[in-house]
Amino acid sequence: MATTTAVVDAPSSDSSPSFAELGVREEIVTALGERGITHTFAIQELTLPLALGGSDLIGQARTGMGKTYGFGVPLLNRISTGEVTRELDGTPRALVIVPTRELCVQVTQDLKIAATGLTAPTDKGTRPLKVLSIYGGTPYEQQIDALEKGVDVVVGTPGRLLDLANQSKLVLGKVEVLVLDEADEMLDLGFLPDIEKILRMVPEQRQTMLFSATMPGPIITLARTFLSKPTHIRAEAADSGATHENTTQHVYRAHSMDKPEVVARILQADGRGATMIFTRTKRTAQKLADELADRGFKVGAIHGDLGQGAREKSLKAFRSGDVDVLVATDVAARGIDVDDVTHVINYQCPEDEKTYVHRIGRTGRAGRTGVAVTLVDWDDLPRWGLIDKALGLDFGEPPETYSTSPHLRSDLGIPESVGGRIGAPTGTGSGRRSSDRNDRGGRGAGGRSGGSAGGSGRGSAGSGDSEGGGSGPRRRRRRTRSGSPAGDGNQGGGSSANDSSGNSGASASTGSSASAGSTGSANSSGDGSPRRRRRRRPTSGGQGGSGDQAGQD
Repeated sequence: MATTTAVVDAPSSDSSPSFAELGVREEIVTALGERGITHTFAIQELTLPLALGGSDLIGQARTGMGKTYGFGVPLLNRISTGEVTRELDGTPRALVIVPTRELCVQVTQDLKIAATGLTAPTDKGTRPLKVLSIYGGTPYEQQIDALEKGVDVVVGTPGRLLDLANQSKLVLGKVEVLVLDEADEMLDLGFLPDIEKILRMVPEQRQTMLFSATMPGPIITLARTFLSKPTHIRAEAADSGATHENTTQHVYRAHSMDKPEVVARILQADGRGATMIFTRTKRTAQKLADELADRGFKVGAIHGDLGQGAREKSLKAFRSGDVDVLVATDVAARGIDVDDVTHVINYQCPEDEKTYVHRIGRTGRAGRTGVAVTLVDWDDLPRWGLIDKALGLDFGEPPETYSTSPHLRSDLGIPESVGGRIGAPTGTGSGRRSSDRNDRGGRGAGGRSGGSAGGSGRGSAGSGDSEGGGSGPRRRRRRTRSGSPAGDGNQGGGSSANDSSGNSGASASTGSSASAGSTGSANSSGDGSPRRRRRRRPTSGGQGGSGDQAGQD
């Protein structure tokens, strides 16, 4: 693989070349200009001249450096110009493969913005250029209908793309531009076999662009196999670290039981805006989101146990500012592109250095500053030591920190007066409230109590027995309802039962058996009604016994 490495470290500014100066179509320049995007970032400045010319390339840059428009702008420019590509006819001309649903939605939105003024010819004139997102967790029918109506650019996750291609619903035979975005993340998620199958379905004569924050061995092998003489572009200084220089990093050793309190205080730091909190497990993410909501914070959650609709709702609320705290698992770390995130909190230690880089890359984006806080449990100190050594962070011995530690307040600008709660409980991104959970628990307990009290009065009998009153009359009334007159023989049986109910342990069960036996003797001298009473007596007696036991408890 012939590669060329270009190195630059320059944020977007007026000194950077504009999209128009690099030869981008006027419609795309106008659409981006309406969003305030006029000049390029480093990765865009380097990739556009090569990508517009049709060359294969590998773009390597840290998270938040503008890779989406680094491939999106030349992709749209190339397929809409039509000088070296076939005319748009409703079958996909460009395919972008991404690892997560959230990133799929984000890339689709960015491409739609840039393609606002682009059109494709039709028999009746022209139509807007169409961009479609395809990912799992949503019905097939809507995506199939959109494909049948015609699309020009498809952005999708590997699994759903392969499913539709195998069903012949997604036509890949005319794809002329292929993009692999966040290739290293797709490798980590196990998508590499699916990607290789998809790459074998597209034409060999195509332009391929691969973008990744890191370049592990399997990704290099993939590039050598499916790219043709790519140019390797690194949009960073040769001596720059893997993390953003404009992100202030703090690492603390914290106890797991105190972490929610620590996070609650960090969320009240001066200047704190939109905040993302990362966990390793789905259960921890939801538990923390519920805990913060119970403390009064406006919080959403994104993890694999939530349906796609709930995940999109949480992400939309976070982008719009309805919630300012988002708790997410690592799977969502690449798919959330919000420029104004001020704080990132690693609630649990990341698995490795790549995960750490991707997590804190959610802040300090697009030239802004940010704060990243990592809470390391005692059990995770060895793992954190490896991460610290790999990235050269010089945080190998995090200070022991609690929610009341003075250095926590001074480091992060937390006022002295704040506590761990800011108001009444609020809803979480999953739509649940902690009060709802308490209500459900109360209803469950009440249901059990109500069942004892309301089931034919058996619970009341049990309660009465525990207080030492009224058990005998309850027995007589039950016999009257079964059709038998309340006589001396029945009272004797009832007395035996009452005596047994007043006892406890083995004596209670023995008394119940004796009661059942004496009643059975009385019933044998009766007609049909006592016979029915004998069949019901063990059930009633058993439930009455349960009620008595419950009453005593």
